[in-house]
Amino acid sequence: MLTDLSNVIPSESSILWFEPYVMNPGSSNYWRYGKDRTNYYHFVHTEQALYVYLPIKNSCPRFDRENIRTWCNVRIGTRH
Repeated sequence: MLTDLSNVIPSESSILWFEPYVMNPGSSNYWRYGKDRTNYYHFVHTEQALYVYLPIKNSCPRFDRENIRTWCNVRIGTRH
């Protein structure tokens, strides 16, 4: 996992391919949702994980990439 003081690049991704597509509103500058060539990511920052992710090719009913409530079978991101 790479960081730049305010952002995390998921271990499953790459600084070359990771693309945030929803940023946190307000003064904190971190991504809430991001993607790369294979996965979608959601920044959760809990004790269990910094982020969760799932494949872009998923079968979640009514999937909305900007609504974590529509994500199914999420995977827990590596926490360092």
